[in-house]
Amino acid sequence: MEIYHLQYPSHTTIDDKGPFSLAIGFFDGLHKGHQTVINEAKAKAAELGIRSAVMTFDPHPSHLFGKGKDKVGYITKYPEKSRLLEELGIDALFIVEFDWDLASLSPEKFINIFIKQLGIRHVTAGFDFTFGSKGAGTMEQMAALSNGEYGTTVIEKVIDSDEKISSTRIRKLLSDGDVEKTATLLGRPFRTIGTVVDGEKRGRLLGFPTANISIDEETILPANGVYAVNFSFDGQSYKGVCNVGVKPTFHDPNTMKPSVEVHVLDFNSDLYGKKAAVDWIARIRSEQKFNSVDELVEQISKDKETARQLLNKGINMS
Repeated sequence: MEIYHLQYPSHTTIDDKGPFSLAIGFFDGLHKGHQTVINEAKAKAAELGIRSAVMTFDPHPSHLFGKGKDKVGYITKYPEKSRLLEELGIDALFIVEFDWDLASLSPEKFINIFIKQLGIRHVTAGFDFTFGSKGAGTMEQMAALSNGEYGTTVIEKVIDSDEKISSTRIRKLLSDGDVEKTATLLGRPFRTIGTVVDGEKRGRLLGFPTANISIDEETILPANGVYAVNFSFDGQSYKGVCNVGVKPTFHDPNTMKPSVEVHVLDFNSDLYGKKAAVDWIARIRSEQKFNSVDELVEQISKDKETARQLLNKGINMS
């Protein structure tokens, strides 16, 4: 997959000018709704005998317009988004820098620069996709301004359990700790990527060594609690039990930032410095404060067995 980084007004052209069938949107999470848009763009590419492409934006608009808590946490950041798109068989990826210059473009200028000049021959997007200054551009306007240079397809909302599949809905599910429903909407387990770093080493003293994962602060995490997870590094995957939270048995919850620690089942080697992925499979329980270390150790033993049982039976994501 070819990757092109574009920025208005200085870098808006590429040497390889299509033709492309383009899926356009922010696509945070690449959930089943997004996949429907992208697969339609792929199908149109095959029909027209041209290459498929995806156009996305970075950062999320809320990081430009929002303040503090208004900035949403990412479900999938680049390069994880890039990896998933390559798995979907996309030929080219356009990553457009979302800044004030881009946000001020009129819909007409956006189409001229990012559709016509890039050799786009067909544009596919969700029904609620907007573009241009203040989101004034719609897919109806995209079609009206084509002058026959490209076609358009609009994908209606994709439903699960009588509700639209959306990134907002997935963020809410994660904030509730519902990683199983999240996986249903994504079509795969929710994944968090980070680097194994030095931690407090308290788990080792308790008999349950953990890998402490440093996570990008802009990435959303599931609600504090204990989860059954798959833990991957160096091309290998292992079963694990993960605690995300502030470890209230040892710390004041008001003074700690949540950490992600994974006890890898049937594994005991040095992982420091390794890039790792946590696939969140099922929630076991909420995080809680224990009255003693012995009580905590007893619960961790139970959590291990629960995680093992959940991971061995598998999760139905249909």
